[in-house]
Amino acid sequence: MFITFEGIEGAGKTTQIQYLARYFESKSRSVVITREPGGTAVGQQIREWILNAQTTFQSDLTELFLFFADRFEHIETIIKPALAEGKVVLCDRYVDSTVAYQVGARGLDEDAIQTIVKLLPLMPDYTLLLDLPVEEGLKRAKNRASLDRFEQESSSFHTQVRNKFLDIASKNPQRVLPFNVVGKEPEALFQMIKTKLYDVGVF
Repeated sequence: MFITFEGIEGAGKTTQIQYLARYFESKSRSVVITREPGGTAVGQQIREWILNAQTTFQSDLTELFLFFADRFEHIETIIKPALAEGKVVLCDRYVDSTVAYQVGARGLDEDAIQTIVKLLPLMPDYTLLLDLPVEEGLKRAKNRASLDRFEQESSSFHTQVRNKFLDIASKNPQRVLPFNVVGKEPEALFQMIKTKLYDVGVF
């Protein structure tokens, strides 16, 4: 099973991935935790470059194709082999992030990006979208560590990202499962996630 986690900065994806991994393992399931960008050696180099606050690109397409380069390597190196071995793959960000950030915020042509998306050999079985207001997410991100290149973008940028995530969820209700994380402690939020995954037949 391939499950991805999406959301704006500070949504709490990392914490919930850890909770879900431990729960799968309690059910005797082998789990691989990975992320985009940076799930492979090549991807880690791309991650360091693309998230560096000092990095600048003259074209938004450069950024777009770096994300897809990371993704294709990630699929072949990590995700497909793990799934072939019967493992559960939990991934922090995947193609929905590309659409949310590159289309929603950067304003790139969605039809053009979907042409590339169609080349992907894998889509998630389920995507957990952790949603919260931009101001709260950025506050959490600032409290967590120094801000990366994306976290330093304007509030309007992140609002466009959030709105695109919600649009993706509305158009893909069978795959994308949204969760409002506002005011919820991590354990309580995980109980909601676990209940929903039982409802859709994951467990």
